[in-house]
Amino acid sequence: MTEKGKFLKKFNEAFAASDVNYIAAHVTDDIEWTIVGDKTLRGKAAFIEALEKMAVDTAGKAEIAQIITHGKEAAVRGAIIMPAEKTRKFAFCDTYVFSGFKNPKISKMVSFVQEIT
Repeated sequence: MTEKGKFLKKFNEAFAASDVNYIAAHVTDDIEWTIVGDKTLRGKAAFIEALEKMAVDTAGKAEIAQIITHGKEAAVRGAIIMPAEKTRKFAFCDTYVFSGFKNPKISKMVSFVQEIT
């Protein structure tokens, strides 16, 4: 697995665990996050606010099925399992654009998410 692939695996695990600090440290100040069919968030403050609203007390688990990286772009497909009173599972496919090649941060994300049973 490439270094970007390893990073994206950890990034998605942090997302499932509601590790807002880790996620926020790895995106640009002008991050743009589109959740298809829902909304587009622009800027780190709006991004962090949305993550905090999604955060759960019990860490979820990421099941990564596929990671593709090429240059400044990448895609990750998998599922996130959120434990709660009733376990919920969400299939996702996210595409990413990185800010550059050396020590890059994520500058753009597009998320396709579907709750599955």
